[in-house]
Amino acid sequence: MTGKISVGSSDFAYKQVIVLRTDLKMSKGKMAAQAGHAAVSAAEYARKNRPEWWNPWMREGQCKIAVKVTAEEELLQLERKARNAGLPVALIVDRGLTELPPETTTCLGIGPAPSDKMDVITGNLPLL
Repeated sequence: MTGKISVGSSDFAYKQVIVLRTDLKMSKGKMAAQAGHAAVSAAEYARKNRPEWWNPWMREGQCKIAVKVTAEEELLQLERKARNAGLPVALIVDRGLTELPPETTTCLGIGPAPSDKMDVITGNLPLL
C-alpha cells in the first residue's frame, strides 16, 4: 500500500448519495445534521437488508456524494425512483425542534449500492 488514497467517486464500485433540499435555506450545521441522519439511516437499512452492498462499501471507504435539489417534489420523485430500483433509501423528515417547522422533509439518503445503479438515479444531480 502506498499510503495514498484516491478520493474520486469514479474509483469506487459502491457509493451512497445524500440529496439535500436547498430551497429550505438551512444553516450549514442543520444541513450537516440532516445529511448525517440520512447517511446513517440509509446505511443501517443496507446493513440489515443488502449486506452484499454494505460490506464492500465499508471496505472501500464509505464513499458519499452530496447533491442538491431545489424542491420537495424533486426529492420525493428521487425517493420513488430509488425505491422502485430496489435501492436502500431513507427519507428524512425534521421534527421541528430548531430551524424548521415540524414535518419538513429535508433530505434523502440513497445507498450504499453499486455505483452504476446509483448513477441511473442521481448521476445528473448537481453537487452540493
